Amino acid sequence: MKKKSGFTILELAIVIAVAGLAFAVGFIQKMNVDAMNRDKDRKTAINAMYYALEESFHTENGYYPETISEKNLKVIDPQLFTDPSGVVLGEPGCSYIYEAADCEDGECKEYTLRAFLEKEDDFIKRNRN
Repeated sequence: MKKKSGFTILELAIVIAVAGLAFAVGFIQKMNVDAMNRDKDRKTAINAMYYALEESFHTENGYYPETISEKNLKVIDPQLFTDPSGVVLGEPGCSYIYEAADCEDGECKEYTLRAFLEKEDDFIKRNRN
């Protein structure tokens, strides 16, 4: 009897199943890493806005603005007002929120900056003065 060389259907099925499982695990890991990177970008943007409000705007004016944008926070990169999904701060669906409080004639005493994160709880910064 002549011995045949090659793979059986069972061996091929096992190899395909293992390769598919490895691909699925790798894909899920990549999605998690991408989400964590977007969260890191959101935190960076909120921190930049926070320090611009505290160190620049409030120091110069003695109050906080009712709204923030590249027009009144000129010390930071304007791209930071756009979240990782491409929505600008103040527009519906943006993962960044600026909430001014205790305002009179456009001058506010308090604010809260918030970023909605994918892999963690919301990232929140409040005024320190």
